[in-house]
Amino acid sequence: MDWGSGATAVEDFADFVRQALPGLLRYGHMLTGNPHDAADLVQTVLERLGARWSSIGRKTGDPVAYARKAMVNAHVSRWRRTRKESLLAEMPDAPAPPRDDPFENEPLWEALRGLPPRQRAVLVLRYYEEKSEAEIAAVLGVSRGTVKSQASKAMTTLRGRLGTSVGGV
Repeated sequence: MDWGSGATAVEDFADFVRQALPGLLRYGHMLTGNPHDAADLVQTVLERLGARWSSIGRKTGDPVAYARKAMVNAHVSRWRRTRKESLLAEMPDAPAPPRDDPFENEPLWEALRGLPPRQRAVLVLRYYEEKSEAEIAAVLGVSRGTVKSQASKAMTTLRGRLGTSVGGV
């Protein structure tokens, strides 16, 4: 692939988005727990990648992996920022009716949605991305012990909610 500048870089980025978008949306859905937040996360990351596409293309051999890592970092930053409660002066207008979610009644997805964001991120990185504890700790900026405890708590919660063995254990 030519990682040049100008129109070629724009075309390369457009090709990348067309090819990687479905997988990035699935990955974002697993991280965030719902398709709407996933779409927002993917859009945010693709905006950042598009602005730096020519340098990303030269520096990385796998732009999809780079995008996934950027998604995890953006997701972690978002839930760290929004951890504080914010009060509204007025109630917002009634939301639009939600679109059908294909995973709405899937027990595993419902159980994953119920996990706290950090636990969900640890499970996605561990079982979807197949990252080691050290890699997960580096991505999330926590210790290996925190990764182990969050994974253990998440698996215990999932086992309790699903009533079966989870993770082959």
